[in-house]
Amino acid sequence: MAMVVKNNMSAISTLNTLNKNSSALSKSLEKVSSGMKINSAADDASGYAISERMRVQIRSLDQANANTQAGNSMMKVAEGAVSSTVDILKTLKEKVINAANDTNTDADRLTIQKELNQSIDQIDDNANVTYNGKYLVDGSKNTVGNATCTHFTNQLLATATDGGTNFTQMSNRNGESLEIVGTDKITMSYTYQGKTYSCTTTVANAVNLTTMAGKVQAVEGGSHGTFSFTGATSVIGTNAGGNTVYTADGTSSLTMIAGGTGLGSQIAGLSIRITDNEGNVKKSAIAALDGFDEKIRAQNASADNALTFQVGAKANQSIKVGMGDMRAEALGLKGSDGTKLNISTQEKANAAINVLDNAVQKALDQQTTIGAVESRLSYTSTNLTTASENVQASESTIRDADMAKEMTNYTKNNVLLQAAQSMLAQANQSSSSVLSLLQ
Repeated sequence: MAMVVKNNMSAISTLNTLNKNSSALSKSLEKVSSGMKINSAADDASGYAISERMRVQIRSLDQANANTQAGNSMMKVAEGAVSSTVDILKTLKEKVINAANDTNTDADRLTIQKELNQSIDQIDDNANVTYNGKYLVDGSKNTVGNATCTHFTNQLLATATDGGTNFTQMSNRNGESLEIVGTDKITMSYTYQGKTYSCTTTVANAVNLTTMAGKVQAVEGGSHGTFSFTGATSVIGTNAGGNTVYTADGTSSLTMIAGGTGLGSQIAGLSIRITDNEGNVKKSAIAALDGFDEKIRAQNASADNALTFQVGAKANQSIKVGMGDMRAEALGLKGSDGTKLNISTQEKANAAINVLDNAVQKALDQQTTIGAVESRLSYTSTNLTTASENVQASESTIRDADMAKEMTNYTKNNVLLQAAQSMLAQANQSSSSVLSLLQ
């Protein structure tokens, strides 16, 4: 190569190499210090875009998991309230059974009544439990539904039994006669708006359920709820969702239907007792005739106020749960005017037993619903955690640096940079040799 002064090409070439090595070292330093092999879109445009989308998904999944855990916490608050109500109802069942025993005096029953009144008030307190300012089991978080009326179904009597079937002709599901005769006495009691209404007469006078119901409804001038009996169809009415409800075996069954919809017309409990002319209880007849179970509960019409838990990273990935009304009125323990279930007499206490059975079943159904949602939320949380981990692993493969490899590159680039700096110094010295020719 010719010896020149103006353009030292060796130095220029070495400088370019130095700059390349410096840039490579700078990138190695960035990767080593950040722990990522992609620090900007310039490093890997497609890889950066994919990684960022995954990061969005990871954060979304983590937030959905947090939502799930918060929802589970809310359900635990609701479960605690309903669980407390169930405990109270179990105690009340003991109390009314005690009150139905004639070893108690009226004064004793009055004392039990005071306990019952306080417990009913506590049930209302339980129903007003809140989470983050939201009432949970006071009926305000119910699903959308039509107003429904009380339906009590008896599947122990013969399928042909209806409101007009004579008591003396009644038989059980197996076709065996209930052995009811005209001289027997029948007592029908039911609870409406916290008050218990009852009537006792002879079977010959009562004739059938429809006639007997009319006699009870005439008590106190008939200023209380009405109901009727049917048994000609396997349908026992429609629920709040507008769906037809059938008996378990699809056959006809005797059904008592309240005369109106909503809590204002709710029949909280129905009790029928048969005794012979000597006052002895006819247990076989009662076992069949008093076997009414609530199949459709009275409910006011409601808008869709159910709780929605967002438990996914995409729209509409949610769990929706409606919370029933656990107030004492909805459970049939008191009326809208505050009148509480009365157990002041043996007859009323006996009727209250069925009321408590129905109330316990309502509370247990709500507790079961809450428990099922809690279980589902727990599974959902586990699934979200696994999904987040898997996406994180995928994102790590794209974005995270192999530190051993990057340290090797860093060492290489550092050595090359030092070598380039040394060679640039040598290249810059080559021009000075031209001065020897000028001496």
